[in-house]
Order: sequence, then C-alpha cells, then structure tokens
Amino acid sequence: MLLAFLGTGSAFSLERYNGAVVVDGRLLLDGGAPLLPHMHRLGLDPGAIEGIFLTHFHGDHVLGLPPFLLYRAFMAAGRPLLLVGPPGVEARLEQLFGLAWGDEWPAFRESAALTYHEAQQAGTAAGVRYEAVKLDHGRMDCRGYRVRLDGRVLAYAGDTTVSPPLQDLVRDADVAITEATAPVSSAAHTSWDEAHELAARHPATRFIFNHLHGDSTSGSAADFDVIDV
Repeated sequence: MLLAFLGTGSAFSLERYNGAVVVDGRLLLDGGAPLLPHMHRLGLDPGAIEGIFLTHFHGDHVLGLPPFLLYRAFMAAGRPLLLVGPPGVEARLEQLFGLAWGDEWPAFRESAALTYHEAQQAGTAAGVRYEAVKLDHGRMDCRGYRVRLDGRVLAYAGDTTVSPPLQDLVRDADVAITEATAPVSSAAHTSWDEAHELAARHPATRFIFNHLHGDSTSGSAADFDVIDV
C-alpha cells in the first residue's frame, strides 16, 4: 500500500499544506489545496484517480477539488470519477463547483465523468469495499473510512476528537491515518498526547499522524512523504 501525502497541515498551518492523501495512485483521501502541482511533483497522474473519499466539507479538505475537477474535464475527459462523502455531498460540492466555474460547470462535470455517492455504513466505491463511521468534529458532520485494499484495512479519520467512534474506526486496522493537530487539547481535534495514547491502545496498527498545525510529533507524516506500508 503506497501512501502519498500531498499535504499534512491543519486549516491555517503556516508550515504545511492542507491535507490530502493519494493511495496506490488511484484513491484520494480528502482534497485540500493544492492538489495538482503536488501530484505532479510526486509523479502522480491526476487522471488515474478513480475515487475520492471526503471526510467533511471544511475548506481545508475540499478547496483543492475545483482545479482538480477542471483538469479532469480537459485533460482526462471521460475517465469515471466517483466522489464519496457525508450526507448532502452532491448538494454541497455542486454549490462549490458552481461558484468556482459558473454556468460552464455542468458541461465540465459531464466531461469529467463525475458522480456522487453518499457514504453508507458499508458499501463499495471505485472498486473497493469500505465502511464509514460517523466521527465527532464539532458541529460538522464528519465521516471516517475503513478502506479494504488487497486484504488489508486502511483507516482514515480526517478531523475528530478521540471518542468511541474513532476507536471503532481504527480497531484491527493494518494502517491508520489520524490527526495530531497540536500539543494542547481541543474540543474538535486530537492533541499530540491523545494521538499517541490512541496508538498505544492499538499496538498492532501502524499509525501515521497528520493535520498538524505547526511543528511535529513522532510518527507524523510530512508534506510530500511517500510511505510504502
């Protein structure tokens, strides 16, 4: 399983880009800005992405998508692309893409072969089986995903506090990407100490931390890291 971290920062990090992870060159986990130049830098083909799994609709997780979709419309037209997200994903993203590209967006959407899929408790998307878990992230409806690839489970949390749903998400996963935002506790995020305590409770799982506001903690990924797990 090859994980390419296009960005590992929080919403207003000064040192890191917004979060997005490419899995095996064909799945995109969240879509923080910018996507396209970072994919190019890592030798990833934006046209090869088959599915996007969005955890929630905060700007640092979606604002890389409008240019990415325009690239798909012009440079990879007709390649099917499925966008998975929490309830209301189609309405929320159509509003964003319409604001970005105006009256031309419906034609761009058709050329990009984009379809939407509301995350189910369990389902199949872009040829992979997944489970979705509702996580606690302030007032935002957030989903974490357990994606099954080649007999292994990748858990991806996006933004959340440490809570029973997060424990369920990472339990028995082979790899877990979870946040470790800052040294201090927060009502909507996971702190460094909380992230390490979570990992200690699941010793058989390989944890990689992201969504850091500044500085770093052990086990965290950096922008442009490509990790073979």
